Amino acid sequence: QICSQHNAEALNLEQTFHRMAQTEPNLDHDVSWFFLPSYWAKMLVALISFICFANSYDGDFVFDDSEAIINNKDLRAETPLGDLWHHDFWGSKLSSNTSHKSYRPLTVLTFRINYLFAGGFYPVGFHVINIILHCTISVLMVDVFSILLGGLQFSSKGRRLNLAPKTSLLAALLFAVHPVHTECVAGIVGRADLLCALFFLLSFLGYCKAFRENKEGHNFSIFWVLVSVILGAVAMLCKEQGITILGLNAVFDALVINKLNVLELIQKLLHKDKSLENSGLLRKGLLFRITLLMSGGASILYIRWRIMGTGPPAFTEVDNPASFADSLLVRAINYNYYYSLNAWLLLCPWWLCFDWSMGCIPLIKSVSDWRIIALAALWFCLIGLICQALCSEDSHKRRILTLGLGFLIIPFLPASNLFFRVGFVIAERVIYLPSIGYCILFTYGFSLLSKQAKKKKILAAAVLGILLINVMRCALRSSQWRSEEQLFRSALSVCPLNAKVHYNVGKNLADKGNQSAAIKYYREAVRLNPKYVHAMNNLGNILKERNELQEAEELLSLAVQIQPDFAAAWMNLGIVQNSLRRFEEAEQSYWTAIKHRKKYPDCYYNLGRLYADLNRHIDALNAWRNATVLKPEHSLAWNNMIILLDNTGNLAQAEAVGREALELIPNDHSLMFSLANVLGKSQKYKESEALFLKAIKANPNAASYHGNLAVLYHRWGNLDLAKKHYEVSLKLDPLAPGTKENYNLLRRKLEQLQKTGG
Repeated sequence: QICSQHNAEALNLEQTFHRMAQTEPNLDHDVSWFFLPSYWAKMLVALISFICFANSYDGDFVFDDSEAIINNKDLRAETPLGDLWHHDFWGSKLSSNTSHKSYRPLTVLTFRINYLFAGGFYPVGFHVINIILHCTISVLMVDVFSILLGGLQFSSKGRRLNLAPKTSLLAALLFAVHPVHTECVAGIVGRADLLCALFFLLSFLGYCKAFRENKEGHNFSIFWVLVSVILGAVAMLCKEQGITILGLNAVFDALVINKLNVLELIQKLLHKDKSLENSGLLRKGLLFRITLLMSGGASILYIRWRIMGTGPPAFTEVDNPASFADSLLVRAINYNYYYSLNAWLLLCPWWLCFDWSMGCIPLIKSVSDWRIIALAALWFCLIGLICQALCSEDSHKRRILTLGLGFLIIPFLPASNLFFRVGFVIAERVIYLPSIGYCILFTYGFSLLSKQAKKKKILAAAVLGILLINVMRCALRSSQWRSEEQLFRSALSVCPLNAKVHYNVGKNLADKGNQSAAIKYYREAVRLNPKYVHAMNNLGNILKERNELQEAEELLSLAVQIQPDFAAAWMNLGIVQNSLRRFEEAEQSYWTAIKHRKKYPDCYYNLGRLYADLNRHIDALNAWRNATVLKPEHSLAWNNMIILLDNTGNLAQAEAVGREALELIPNDHSLMFSLANVLGKSQKYKESEALFLKAIKANPNAASYHGNLAVLYHRWGNLDLAKKHYEVSLKLDPLAPGTKENYNLLRRKLEQLQKTGG
């Protein structure tokens, strides 16, 4: 009987919570949208978010993936795990002046785990994890939106109640299918944003758990507040934006837990009203909790600053031209224009681009520029929303609008240029978290329209249409992220003035061997940005290979004039000058390259070639030795050392170098071939034969390998085998120098032997 009485009381208490919830306006009441139980709602959101990005699972490594993953030594097992905590996102030391200062060790750790499990750089595993992360985040959004839109209520058993099941489902679907998220999901480096968002949401949900015992905030769990701070720190170790969740938790506490009226509070502060003491700030522990949050945030930022070691990263004008404008007014106008473009991408995510820098968005330099209208529209909307959020008599409306604006604006602040210069104009990835605020505002607007509309089903059908269009747009955009060629070409129509877009299309074509088409795009990149030194360097390289040396030299000279510390351009200029037989200038260019990049094995290799052409053999050997010290797997440098020592009669030294090289690069057939030649001259025929055969097995279509093995057999007296390999060599290359003469000599010798035998 006692047990039954207790259950009855619990049931009555839970019903009381439901009645309390009904006293507030309910967004779901007027919304014509389908209702699903929580489990099925989450399953639907997961399925839809998976459908949007599923076709990116077998995409390549594209764009920034090369630097952050393929060229990042922190992913490899030989790099100590401890190095991750002292390196930036790209694998450079944080203390270096050239570091990007992006400190995301936990994201890099997940890349490393991916690499180890896959056994190498296979992109499928990386893409699958990104898709799973987005699906997980979208599912968590159902719970987050139910709190933000419906409020925080618990049953007598401590179970959180979803008071807005329909609108929270709609908002979660809007988030799951937003096309602006494609860069984060389909681009592997977007994992930083995904992991940051995951722990960002877990921090928020953890903070909500602190009030499970008493929703009014009189009693709260310090443990869950501290857990929330720790999860915020983890979010920041995935990406810098994560720290903003601590500020949002404070805003949520004030508005939802303490039900503060911000305008009323400001008025009391201004008039020093004594009733402020009774407003609930101290009574409900708000100040204490905010102190915990802010102390935690300050500690995290201090540790982050100490780890960073130096000042902020140095960006160039092409990365963020507005931040380099001399006039404060020009900077302010352009920053606000960028904000309006970010807002437009949330409203109409049709024009998407992998990169918005390098002239993609020309600076606004005059108030007569028609684009000023975008700024006016942005601030007209923002001021209207802020006024409603502060001044509305409807507390429910104030709360939702303030939370919507908070989640829209606060996570965007690190990318706003307000506190420090950022290295981009617009980056779709940084809108991943702010889109939460957009979804809140969109859903609330939909509920207000539904309340006024007579034909609610037509309105619901329109929203469903938007969702379907976004799903298709996500699928299309994901397919564009599958390969660099598709990604770069998709940007040509969106940002035709962006020099980097043309540069990347040209680079992709050059990598595929289409030099003629690549030249066209490189020239356009240089035309759009006459100071684009990387485009000049790549164009100069292609022209050098096509023997158009005069123009190549002009381009490379201009590149080093614009950027005097551009080591690669100095080296390429040296190669061109060497080809033009201006040896002194070439040597000077090589040494300038080495001065700006101390560890530059390719430059030492080319310097060695110059010295070899000048018969400065000792200098050549020293240069190549430097190349192999800096890069032990530098096969060309090893080969040239062996060949030079062989040609100068230093067979013992050539043999020693060859053996040393093969110990470091045991499967390099060109090294086997070079050492086999040396051993043959030293009359070590058996060992020479073994190396020749091994080289031929690795590369059976190399005519010179068969030809030189035939010479070995010829010297050794194995004439039948010599004849066989001469014939194979001539079949592979009928014009092989010396082979035909040696073969004819062998045939005459065989004919003489036959006559003698006869």
